[in-house]
Amino acid sequence: MSKYDSLWKYVKENRTKNFKLTFDEIGEIAGIPIDHSFLNYKKELTEYGWKIGKISLKEKTVIFEKITD
Repeated sequence: MSKYDSLWKYVKENRTKNFKLTFDEIGEIAGIPIDHSFLNYKKELTEYGWKIGKISLKEKTVIFEKITD
């Protein structure tokens, strides 16, 4: 079980092809604030048919991209 499981489930249930979340929104969904360890955990997202498109430290956002139909 990953500390980001609730975030991955949220992403999987999203019906759009690509979308953006702020760091704060991710923290609310995951129940924990996003930190540097997110970079290590992001590879788990491919198991759900998604990937991280871009992480913007300036805007404090993450773009999620669907990789499967």
